Amino acid sequence: MLRRVTSEHADDARERQEPQASRIALTWNGEPGRREELTHGMLLDQADRAAAALSRLGVRAGDRVAVHLPLVPESVIATLACGRLDAIRTTLPVSLTVPELAARIQESSARVLITADAAFWDGAVRPVKALLDHALARGAASGALKDRKVLVVNRCSRPISWKPTRDLWWHDSLDMPAALR
Repeated sequence: MLRRVTSEHADDARERQEPQASRIALTWNGEPGRREELTHGMLLDQADRAAAALSRLGVRAGDRVAVHLPLVPESVIATLACGRLDAIRTTLPVSLTVPELAARIQESSARVLITADAAFWDGAVRPVKALLDHALARGAASGALKDRKVLVVNRCSRPISWKPTRDLWWHDSLDMPAALR
């Protein structure tokens, strides 16, 4: 869903844009010594694939997508994907407690949430999805929406709890063949 230039100078504009596709758009430095770089082209491609994944999950213009991610590249990609769909990104800081997280999820009315399996903070691995799971359980107990989907970004490769009818891996959702998008 890349926007195309439509004018008599379209070919000139595309020629100027193509070199940008290979330039670094995002550099992320994480723990422990992890570094990722995404070019403009890679970032836009992943944003398009994330938008397609969200669309398959029923996200439409005006819908909210709750993002419960540490500062990782997927957070930027989720923001761009929401923009492509005219969906509203709602940020759920990873520092929230379970009661705070449950309240924010309920307030957001988001049917799709994006989280990480875990994250590194100060040299230690901290749970992220586990907190979201507790918050969702708390919300379900109070009668909140139950038909939510959770996209899980694999950042730390740690064992996590999993609900097959609710939880989906981010990378699997983005890697679906174009025919299924």
